[in-house]
Amino acid sequence: MRSISVMKNILVEANVTEEFPKDFGIYDLNQFLNGLSLHSSPDLDFTKDEYVVIKEGRSRSKYFFADPSVIVSPPEKEITLPSEDVCFVLTSQQLEKLKKAASVYQLPDISAIGDGETVKLVVRDKKNDTSNDFSIDVGETDKEFVFNFKEENLKIVPGTYDVVVSSKLLSRFSNQNLDVTYYIALEPDSTFE
Repeated sequence: MRSISVMKNILVEANVTEEFPKDFGIYDLNQFLNGLSLHSSPDLDFTKDEYVVIKEGRSRSKYFFADPSVIVSPPEKEITLPSEDVCFVLTSQQLEKLKKAASVYQLPDISAIGDGETVKLVVRDKKNDTSNDFSIDVGETDKEFVFNFKEENLKIVPGTYDVVVSSKLLSRFSNQNLDVTYYIALEPDSTFE
C-alpha cells in the first residue's frame, strides 16, 4: 500500500498481509486509522459500494469511500534517495519525547543538527532565536548540517526508525519492526556543508 499527503511532501509505503476484496479510496488516512482504533479487533465489511462498515461486537462505524478524482495519488515509480548523507536511529522513546516536547512548548519545527561531532534532534521554532527548545543526541557525525522538518510532518506510526537524510531535501524513515517506510521532504532552508 502507498499513500501520499495532499501537499505531496510525505509518502508512506507499507506491506500488509491483509487482502482487500475491492479497490477503494480514503481521503483522510489519519482519520480512517483513528476510526479503526476505536475498536480493539475490528472486522471490515466491504459489501457496500459506497462505504465500509467497521464492526466489533455491538459497535459499528460507517466510513464512506472517497471519489478517486479527489485523491492525490502517489507516483507509480519507486522512490529512492538522491544521496545518503546522514544516518541515525530514532528510538520509539526518543520520538515520543520529541512529539511531547513539541506539544508542551508549542514548537513547530524539528531539526536534525550536526556540529561536526554529534547529531542531535532539536524541537524548536527556527524563526525565533529566543524560543524554548528540547534536544536529544541521536548519533555521531563529521559533517555540519541543519536539516529542518515541520513537526506536523512527523506524524508517523510509533516505533524505532532507521533514518537516512539526503542533502537534496529528502529523508527516509524505515520502521525497524513493521514493514513501513516514510519519505518525508525537508524544509527548503535546510543546509549541508
